[in-house]
Amino acid sequence: MRLIDENKKQIGIVSLEEALTLAEEKGLDLVEVAPNVNPPVCRIMDYGKYLYELQKKAQEAKKHQKQIQIKEMKFTPKISKHDYDFKLRHIREFLEDGNKVKITVILRGRERAKPQLAHDFIKRVVEDTKDLAVVEGQPKSQSFFVSTVLSPIKKGGKNAQVKNT
Repeated sequence: MRLIDENKKQIGIVSLEEALTLAEEKGLDLVEVAPNVNPPVCRIMDYGKYLYELQKKAQEAKKHQKQIQIKEMKFTPKISKHDYDFKLRHIREFLEDGNKVKITVILRGRERAKPQLAHDFIKRVVEDTKDLAVVEGQPKSQSFFVSTVLSPIKKGGKNAQVKNT
């Protein structure tokens, strides 16, 4: 087998017994790095420390990832202008932070007979946020509410056009 020491320097091709005795003398482990090559490559290292460093690298990489959340904003078709503007301002903040926003329009009472009210309302929200967001798919209708998801426009990237609903 080809042997690499703890300082990542090649020792050369040695027998298994010789590699094990070298590892024992240094108080380290003999780890097979590349078993599929001819001859197999082994390395002398502290395996526990190696696993610890891998775990720390994975944690560090996870820290720097951006977590995208889906925020939800609920409306009714008969919302006042001030309440609409207030909620729209929050939607814009969520989109600027890079989060997706689920728009849900709840139909109550006799409004349930007119689902077109909800679709028109969603068109209005999409129109008011078209500079920050694109629509993911068509609005979905359930028994008494209609919802759709808005995704933030990626800066400097290519995006799909806003689909008219």
